[in-house]
Amino acid sequence: MEVIRSETNNQARSDKLPPPASSPAPKPRVQVWFVTVCSTILIWTCLVQLFAAGELWRTRIFFTGQVSRFSAPVETLPLPPPLPPPRNYTSNGILLVSCNGGLNQMRSAICDMVTVARLLNLTLVVPELDKTSFWADPSGFEDIFDVRHFIDSLRDEVRIFRRLPKRYSSKYGYQMFEMPPVSWSDENYYLKQVLPLFSKHKVVHFNRTDTRLANNGLSLPLQRLRCRVNFQGLKFTPQLEALGSKLVRILQQRGPFVALHLRYEMDMLAFSGCTHGCSLEEAEELKKMRYTYPWWREKEINSEERRAQGLCPLTPEEVALVLKALGFDRDTQIYIAAGEIYGSEHRLSVLREAFPRIVKKEMLLESSELQQFQNHSSQMAALDFMVSVASNTFIPTYDGNMAKVVEGHRRYLGFKKTILLHRKRLVELLDLHTNKTLTWDQFAVAVKEAHERRTGAPTQRRVISDKPKEEDYFYANPQECLCEGTICHDLFGHRNSSLTR
Repeated sequence: MEVIRSETNNQARSDKLPPPASSPAPKPRVQVWFVTVCSTILIWTCLVQLFAAGELWRTRIFFTGQVSRFSAPVETLPLPPPLPPPRNYTSNGILLVSCNGGLNQMRSAICDMVTVARLLNLTLVVPELDKTSFWADPSGFEDIFDVRHFIDSLRDEVRIFRRLPKRYSSKYGYQMFEMPPVSWSDENYYLKQVLPLFSKHKVVHFNRTDTRLANNGLSLPLQRLRCRVNFQGLKFTPQLEALGSKLVRILQQRGPFVALHLRYEMDMLAFSGCTHGCSLEEAEELKKMRYTYPWWREKEINSEERRAQGLCPLTPEEVALVLKALGFDRDTQIYIAAGEIYGSEHRLSVLREAFPRIVKKEMLLESSELQQFQNHSSQMAALDFMVSVASNTFIPTYDGNMAKVVEGHRRYLGFKKTILLHRKRLVELLDLHTNKTLTWDQFAVAVKEAHERRTGAPTQRRVISDKPKEEDYFYANPQECLCEGTICHDLFGHRNSSLTR
């Protein structure tokens, strides 16, 4: 007590004497308050984490103990595969591409442009999709494809930017060099004529991308990269994948099904000049539409000549006869993989009478489910693409881009049955049957004979070096990606693909 009373007198002496070693310096009140608050926060954080871990463990024990009570075990989502390490290379420049055409033409072009970027050691910008064509679809890349997966899954081959850096934008005064690459070009063209452009122009814009890479003559690694982009790098968005899977599931629950790519649509008829089976008014309407689009060079077209050459899509009425001749019965489930059929339901009446189980996506899904994809032709085409790839049998009535790309996918998935209609021969047989020269039995036998070797089996891609447009399309038969080593000879060595239309 004496020490406490004399505290004031001893203060002066304490300034002269060192404090005892065992007595700590007094802490300011603010410091004590701060330590108390931090400790409290830390303790509560630990308690919350322990509580969460306990709940998780208890839930796991609960579900493990309850599995026997339910008809199906709790599903565990698989972990995504690890990303490949990024390829380390010095970029020679930035490649900007604007795709043109419909969904599947653009899909093939994207695969080609990734391959060109890899060949020239370029940095690729996520491709721009066509918004000004006949379809006028405003969809961007990210509306159709999973852009994050596209960038990540190919990063061991090509560096891909989501968008062009601002300093190269025209808004900032940058003058970009634009060009359309020469169609069906090989590696030498890109290495000798295109690569030097990147030394002069840091960014080069390809304003057209359709068929700008050769079908044949490319090195094996490049051909296989085209396949890798097509079969693995390009995934549809989760929303499209989910709805496409639902469509396939509904169809499969009803039994096996045929996907019929009935390319009897207004744009196809107008631009091909095919008016067989149309009224005079319809033929005139299609002709006017062809003249409306200045970029379509061919204006005057003889419809019957083109049909005789096998260059026209079959009409719905012709398709009904051909399917019956091939052996499909009335109970066959047929999915129409197409947009609006020209003439609407009226033109489908004969086909529907022959095959009552005809369905379309609009019949299988609620209107609310399709609403977000309406007026977006490429997104609707993506749904048809998924169903066509998954079908038991795929039959295209015209060899357009979708028919070819789906055919290639089905070969990649184990040579799934694809009936490639021999349209030139079929037109001859259909006319002979119509004018009573061939009986039904004779017609059916002839149709089957014409398609014995047109079912998507392994075959060599036909090469016509001086006429690349007439040779077999790479994406319809990517044979370099369907086998390895001696297996290729076993698959393709004894076959010949001299197929005609």
